[in-house]
Amino acid sequence: MIKILFVCHGNICRSTMSQFVLQHMVNTMGIADQFYIDSMATSTEEIGNPPHYGTVRKLKEVGIPVLPHKARQISWADYDRFDYIIGMDEWNMRNLNRILKGDPDGKLYKFKTFVGSNEDIADPWYTGNFDATYKDVSESCEGLLAYLRQH
Repeated sequence: MIKILFVCHGNICRSTMSQFVLQHMVNTMGIADQFYIDSMATSTEEIGNPPHYGTVRKLKEVGIPVLPHKARQISWADYDRFDYIIGMDEWNMRNLNRILKGDPDGKLYKFKTFVGSNEDIADPWYTGNFDATYKDVSESCEGLLAYLRQH
């Protein structure tokens, strides 16, 4: 089983969107039994909160189920539970490296590297543009699946 954790600042916008999009993709492909997909935050700011209404709206608009979820913060104790820990931007990556003691097993990835880019996935909390975030997340999920097929 491949265990994937998506991480953003608050775990209510980008990481939850990524979790739900990838879960929908693997469900549709009939390979969900090969994956465990989750999401968490680097901060404590949104702990216990549900996905952001903008994420919920966008996913409903495109027909992707929104799963029950409450924001949680990642800790060192989570490191061994996942094969891939995927951050959304440089700030997340710096925080993940700090929290996860420098990533001793090489599990950390910046999400858009799976589409050959070092760009960030913009935070719609600040941009308000959930459409652009969804486009980046969808493309990156497709890139991640292609990467996993090759490795």
